[in-house]
Amino acid sequence: MRKSDRPRRVKISATGFYAPEEILTNADLEEIVDTTDEWIVTRTGIRERHIASEEEATSDLCVKAARATLRNGGFAIKDIDLIIVATASPDTVFPSTACWVQQGLGADHVAAFDVSAGCTGFLYGMIVAEGLILSGASNRVLLIGGEVLSRITNWNDRSTCVLFGDAAGAVVLEESHGESGMLSHYWKADGSLGHLLYVPAGGTRMPASEETVAENLHTIQMKGNEVFKHAVKRMGEAAVEALKRAGLKREDVRWLIPHQANTRIIEATGERLHLPADRVYVNIQKYGNVSVASIPISLHELAEAGKLKKGDIVLMDAFGAGFTWAAVAYRW
Repeated sequence: MRKSDRPRRVKISATGFYAPEEILTNADLEEIVDTTDEWIVTRTGIRERHIASEEEATSDLCVKAARATLRNGGFAIKDIDLIIVATASPDTVFPSTACWVQQGLGADHVAAFDVSAGCTGFLYGMIVAEGLILSGASNRVLLIGGEVLSRITNWNDRSTCVLFGDAAGAVVLEESHGESGMLSHYWKADGSLGHLLYVPAGGTRMPASEETVAENLHTIQMKGNEVFKHAVKRMGEAAVEALKRAGLKREDVRWLIPHQANTRIIEATGERLHLPADRVYVNIQKYGNVSVASIPISLHELAEAGKLKKGDIVLMDAFGAGFTWAAVAYRW
């Protein structure tokens, strides 16, 4: 294929992440709520999660992840012309967390904005960045997925407080000059189901008041069984459709990187594609559900361990509040 005939693609040029030092184990949670290590591991696969310090906000985690990513790729902040932050736990209603990150990185006048798509936000961000790069609007994008979910968790609710952790992961995206890069994507949403996983208060629908605080309405509310059913269905759908759009078969997939929500959803997605367990990446036991940070952290760990080889097909797949779901097929 002549260079001029090669499809234009966007590639990942660097990866990195940051997880706070404090670790909350299942044994620690046994002291807080009525639960057990066995119950948590059996139902979720989680053994521990990282928790941000009192001084750390989401943007602080994102800045640390971004610096690690730039360092890993040999980039300086001046090489970046756009910052996108995916998050469901922003520092402030406004300005965007991306603007706080821009300030923290000392990125002079670089465009910056947030993506809010629940746990699917990182993949939504990849798809948006791809379009901007291929259109010529941006050259090199710093995409960060960061959360401090511990601040919006109801620590009296044993069904949700065992799930979530804090972390940030990041990538640098730019146009590929070879065969590597994003091959296809599939993204959808269904706002009619938003009430099954949301934080009710704090916006214009239900402004903060003494009552909303007293009733824990500023924390994550989730109908777990319903979320599980939709997540399994839609992540399977997204994976199949992304492969179809890329002209790939399940046998071509070297790694499935699913959003790390719980092991049952992860296993169900792998089974939908008939993939053996050793081709489905799982790290939920170390971090819990860190939402938008789970896929970039997984990418970095695989790359650092030397488990991603040139030409490997990676399928990233996520489902989140909204509801939103998406998958990206990628050639390493």
